Amino acid sequence: MTNQTTLTAIDEYGFLKAQMADLLAQEKILKARLGDLVPGAYESDLYRLAISEPVYETRDEAFKARIEELIAEHVSSQYQVAHTIKSPRRTLKVSARTGRRVAA
Repeated sequence: MTNQTTLTAIDEYGFLKAQMADLLAQEKILKARLGDLVPGAYESDLYRLAISEPVYETRDEAFKARIEELIAEHVSSQYQVAHTIKSPRRTLKVSARTGRRVAA
């Protein structure tokens, strides 16, 4: 990729992320406006909205900490290492800049 192509791609990516942030803010506002609706199905001229309220069980931090303690006490580190999957995770973070600096 040429340097100018890279700069253009970075600008396009930043612009896209800014648009996505605006859309997420709009979504939050609209969800709040629809927040009083009871679960069910609602129809508009163009779309259908289905609202449900499933119940999820989650473990609190004390439970998670205790599990970690039990694992540390009863499972060998060799076993833990043998059953731990490590994989790279690529992350892109873009932010608006007032100056310009290009990686060499």
